[in-house]
Amino acid sequence: QVQLVESGGGLVQAGGSLRLSCAASGIIFSINAMGWYRQAPGKQRDLVAVITSGGSGNYADSVKGRFTISRDNAKNTVYLQMNSLKPEDTAVYYCYANIKGWGRQGYDYWGRGTQVTVSS
Repeated sequence: QVQLVESGGGLVQAGGSLRLSCAASGIIFSINAMGWYRQAPGKQRDLVAVITSGGSGNYADSVKGRFTISRDNAKNTVYLQMNSLKPEDTAVYYCYANIKGWGRQGYDYWGRGTQVTVSS
């Protein structure tokens, strides 16, 4: 079994920063892509950032230059450093990972989500 647990969410003023963490645990042989998605009330869940196993990141246009995704493969952990936060960033942030166990393919896993609220 695999579990993704997010941490680091909270309330912050506009212009502030937060750092989200997501640690994967369970039966893990390797982790392919990891990333972060977010969902605001009444809206769909959208990609924020993804990072490959080799460390190449991809970002939504709305967060480029403000957010940085990184990972620590030794700890099976992905991070999202969020700077210059805006009220529009308010959402539940979900951790994502494609994880290979002992089989021959990876499977998608999701965290339970962590609330990020940015006040004006």
